[in-house]
Amino acid sequence: MSVRKLKPITPGQRFRVVNGFDAITTDKPEKSLLAPKKKSGGRNSQGKMTMRYLGGGHKKRYRIIDFKRNKANVPAEVMSIEYDPNRTAFIALLNYEDGEKRYMVAPNGLQVGQTVVSGEVVPTEIGNAMPLANIPLGTIISCVELRPGQGAVMARSAGTFAQLMAKEGKYATIKLPSGETRMILSACMATIGVVSNSDHQLMVSGKAGRSRWLGRRPRTRPVVMNPVDHPMGGGEGRSSGGHPRSRKGIPAKGYRTRSKTKASNKYIVERRKK
Repeated sequence: MSVRKLKPITPGQRFRVVNGFDAITTDKPEKSLLAPKKKSGGRNSQGKMTMRYLGGGHKKRYRIIDFKRNKANVPAEVMSIEYDPNRTAFIALLNYEDGEKRYMVAPNGLQVGQTVVSGEVVPTEIGNAMPLANIPLGTIISCVELRPGQGAVMARSAGTFAQLMAKEGKYATIKLPSGETRMILSACMATIGVVSNSDHQLMVSGKAGRSRWLGRRPRTRPVVMNPVDHPMGGGEGRSSGGHPRSRKGIPAKGYRTRSKTKASNKYIVERRKK
């Protein structure tokens, strides 16, 4: 993992920091695991804009990722580590012994030629997946399920990880990337290791045009809007805008919106830090 700081030969490159892509081994994706990805430009079926600041961007094809890791006890060889335009992490192409190919979210340190396996009882090695019940305490994990068989939903973005803190009865306690500690059923699957591309947080775009390539249109600040458009709009000259709040009037900056009667509250051992 490395980053490159470009020489300032243009104004847009003066502060640009790009990924070194040392871990990437090929630029050709597996054709059988590609799917079309349609853009909506933030419009609904009537053609009306329902999401602001979306649109444009480079054309992408979706890579079908195996988040469930449900091919039990069949070893797979890592064929390549690839870039995925749909996520911040890198992905790894697996070739199973029976000939099937699948993509997985690549953990840090996974090498081409390495063998990974998922199942009930497998070695605690990087890239292997198993239920939380069989993972040793203190292990760094990623791509964690919230419900058995659902597929990974937590700790999937670049450089993130969770830690298995305790096991009691049918529940395991894990510390999530947000700092929250919560209980999850021990039957849920998780992958050993930290998600790849941990240098992603060091990237600097360098120019506004790069956001346009990613499909993000310019965002209007609420303070410069009119009162009809936003609670923070209006006023003479450069007014501060009053209390920070959303377009719907919900306070920002620390206001808690989680329901006090939410069913899953009982599984949260410790809330994330403000």
